Amino acid sequence: MSESSNKIQLFEDKKIRSIWTADKEEWFLSVVDVCAALAETTAVDKGAYWRKMKQRLKAEGSEVVTFCHELKMLAADGKYYKTDAMLIKDILRVIQSIPSKKAEPFKMWMAKIASERLDEIADPEKAIIRGADYYRAKGYTEGWINQRLQSIEMRNELTNEWKAKGIDQEKDYAILTNEMTVAWSDMTIKQYKQLKGLTKQNLRDNMTNIELTLNQLAEVTTTLLSRELNPQTFKESRKVAKTGGSIARNTRNDIEQRIGKSVISSVNAKTKHLLEININDEKVS
Repeated sequence: MSESSNKIQLFEDKKIRSIWTADKEEWFLSVVDVCAALAETTAVDKGAYWRKMKQRLKAEGSEVVTFCHELKMLAADGKYYKTDAMLIKDILRVIQSIPSKKAEPFKMWMAKIASERLDEIADPEKAIIRGADYYRAKGYTEGWINQRLQSIEMRNELTNEWKAKGIDQEKDYAILTNEMTVAWSDMTIKQYKQLKGLTKQNLRDNMTNIELTLNQLAEVTTTLLSRELNPQTFKESRKVAKTGGSIARNTRNDIEQRIGKSVISSVNAKTKHLLEININDEKVS
């Protein structure tokens, strides 16, 4: 998962670490903290409690453990460590296996967290404000943040279009996105990440505003073409994605011919101030 924002949620006097993931756009809660809050274990014992519980759930044939994600969360020593985390809906399944009088009030507490997300869906401006705050906290410039938020909107438009065409698997989104990226940048997403020195980080969060603009052009063009051409199969949607990307590539080529430099940069979010209006000195073949 991509870089995320951490937050401490309080249930009564218990701290529940939560994390908002930029790519999934969902809140994940620390399972260890939930177990500690409900089972009233000590800080030392809460990890052991969850480990034993995982073993019992697996032995019972429960699939809930498979929904765990290892996400980095802030620990008491001020450092970040990988911690088992789950979506609220999956946490509810874990709670059912914990004998505790606090189970019902805890469910109500989680419902409140979920309602905040529903409020953002009903009022997109709240989600935009949250997104802007997230990037500001990471140290991005205001100009880049505005560009990034626009790119998120365009990306959502494209994925909604793909869903309308019956494409709803993440692996299929990844294939189509990769085709489009290759078409405009001459690199696969994996190669693009390697250029920028990335591993699991979100590629768009490490793009310059020029790269974001070209990627955005590829996505909005692909969305328009899909609506007009109405592809009926995944193969046809794949062809549309390539076409949308190639149109953005033409724009990229025109810019590079005029300035004599590549607009694809190895700069990443480690130097956030360089992401705004940055052109590197090396041409990309």
